[in-house]
Amino acid sequence: MKLCPALALALLLLLSVRVSGAAPALDTTRGDRMLAEYFRAETRAIASRSLAEVKTLADWTSRRDESRRQLLEMLGLWPQPVRTPLQAKVTGTVDHPEFTVEKVQFQSRPGLYVTGNLYLPKNRKGPAPTILYVCGHGNVKKDGVSYGSKVHYQHHPAWFARNGYVCLILDTLQLGEIEGLHHGTFRETMWWWHSRGYTPAGVEAWNCIRALDYLETRPEVDKSRFGVTGRSGGGAYSWWAAALDERIQAAAPVAGVTDLENHVVDGVVEGHCDCMYQVNTYRWDYGQLAAMVAPRPLLITNTDKDTIFPLEGVGRVHAQARRIYQLYGAADKLGLLITEGPHKDTQDLQVPVFRWFNRFLKGDTGQVEKTAVPFFPPEALRVFEQNPTDQQNTRIQENFVPAAGPPPVAQSADEWKRLRDGWLTGLREKSFGGWPAAAPDLNLKKVFSARKNGMRLRAFDFTSQEHVRLRLYVLEPEDQDKPPRAGLRVLGEQEWSRWLAVMRAEFPDELKGETSVLEAPQEPGTLAAPVGNTRTVILAPRGIGPTAWAQDEREAAHIRRRFALLGQTVDGMRVWDVRRAIQTLRAVEGLRTTPLSLHGSDEMAGVALYASLFEPNITSLALTNLSVSHREGPIFLNVLKILDVPQAVAMAAERSQVSLSQDASRGRREWDYVASTRERLGWDPAQFQVVPLPGFGGR
Repeated sequence: MKLCPALALALLLLLSVRVSGAAPALDTTRGDRMLAEYFRAETRAIASRSLAEVKTLADWTSRRDESRRQLLEMLGLWPQPVRTPLQAKVTGTVDHPEFTVEKVQFQSRPGLYVTGNLYLPKNRKGPAPTILYVCGHGNVKKDGVSYGSKVHYQHHPAWFARNGYVCLILDTLQLGEIEGLHHGTFRETMWWWHSRGYTPAGVEAWNCIRALDYLETRPEVDKSRFGVTGRSGGGAYSWWAAALDERIQAAAPVAGVTDLENHVVDGVVEGHCDCMYQVNTYRWDYGQLAAMVAPRPLLITNTDKDTIFPLEGVGRVHAQARRIYQLYGAADKLGLLITEGPHKDTQDLQVPVFRWFNRFLKGDTGQVEKTAVPFFPPEALRVFEQNPTDQQNTRIQENFVPAAGPPPVAQSADEWKRLRDGWLTGLREKSFGGWPAAAPDLNLKKVFSARKNGMRLRAFDFTSQEHVRLRLYVLEPEDQDKPPRAGLRVLGEQEWSRWLAVMRAEFPDELKGETSVLEAPQEPGTLAAPVGNTRTVILAPRGIGPTAWAQDEREAAHIRRRFALLGQTVDGMRVWDVRRAIQTLRAVEGLRTTPLSLHGSDEMAGVALYASLFEPNITSLALTNLSVSHREGPIFLNVLKILDVPQAVAMAAERSQVSLSQDASRGRREWDYVASTRERLGWDPAQFQVVPLPGFGGR
């Protein structure tokens, strides 16, 4: 197969057509190895920074309030929501010789219902110490009716009540009487949760805070003696509640936390749903979360064979927290309990937790004589006869975290500058905070230069960041040493497959080592018009083409979740890769001053768009099928709290000529903000154009 130079160059600007998704057996060792090394390095860097600047108690106390604010923000609770009326109701009672159970419901915000059981001891004299028990994933469901996790864990509040405590046990958002959702990114492909800055952990934390508000209204409760505990998911929620709310005087999370090394490097993220994680904007390790409880009594408990909270990580979290407790002179208020066993609710874990609360909430160091046992059938503990029709639980992910509304069209250059600068600052701090603080040396290396049929193909390797080594291909007319223009095309996997199939026919020796996770198309598709005297530069960002990692759908999802635990997204780091590719081109002889355009299709259109906002001297952008909202992609942390795609296009159009090519069936109203901004501020009409894509065969 021989191509003339014009057609070969034109191929690089062709409009993508869909390629068969069949994935042949492929050795992804290179990409998988790169990814494993990257995760180790990034996790190690975060761990080394965690609390590293805290040398004295003054160091810690001076930043504790800001740390709490950051945690609230990462849970979607900053600015803090309004504490609306709880509308609390008791829908029934259940009697036991030693205690009474009230079936309680309240609304932590309008329509967000929380169901629970309030256990009240009968031997109480005056207000009693009170435990908030938050459930893990242990739902009880019969004949299609959910009775909530409070039924599964009822033996815990029963023990507390039999021993003189008031105890409120809460259902979770997902495993409650109203069944919400914890698994948006785990299995539902709701990656927009990351863009929205939403995590169900925030809902669970807020429900705990509002539960304390409710308990303070009860005369049976001693408001100065609150404790919190729970296991597994409930252990995690115990951490959120104790870290955020100082009304809690003692905490005992059970099997609810380990460190980033376990989650990211060792892969235990694959055993956890989204409710276990904050949106890690500020790149915390979990020792910092534990430190937030100091100097209040904290018992960290776990088993030695727990596969989703491994022993080593639990020990590292304890070691970080212990240093802060020692600064307070409160080492006696931090405990570490490790018992034998798997991830299971065992009596060996239960009894020391009971003794912990007896010690710090009752001043009782005696023996625990009664065991924790359940007493009631599920039906007896159900709060609702019928679930309320105005409930927001099943769709709370849509509105729990406020999104940035459509901004007004700037009426002046000064107003536009304020908007633009605010957006860019927000993006740097909240969406791209996982970019390297200092770019490493490019370590530019020329791999080869080959000439065939009037074309020259050169390849350059460069370092995007530590452990991420990528390759640029430069294709140019052989008889033109200095073409006047260069176009950098950012390829997705389908375009990479097409490019590789065609170019390997021309340069088989040079490209024989390159692979694609997709089968090469039988037909290369329709070619666009020749681009003539232009250098075309090809970049496949990390995880695509030469550095592709595992393609199993489940494994790929957990790779994306690992990036989020590092305060990043795959798309966000691909933006960084494009930035570094641009910097590389400026270091290549003959390209340093050449006018540069960016090209991208589908998901890579958004990646190219955002790269252009952070690199100077991009003359134009040609973006095909750019999504109209980050709800569709690209996925960046928190971006929908700052802006949406039209505002990013407007920022790009101020600096570069932007051409959007889209399916002719789409209208142009999605881009009205860009057009209105251009007109109001008097930009050249050529700065922004929407071009129909006739004959495009579907998306």
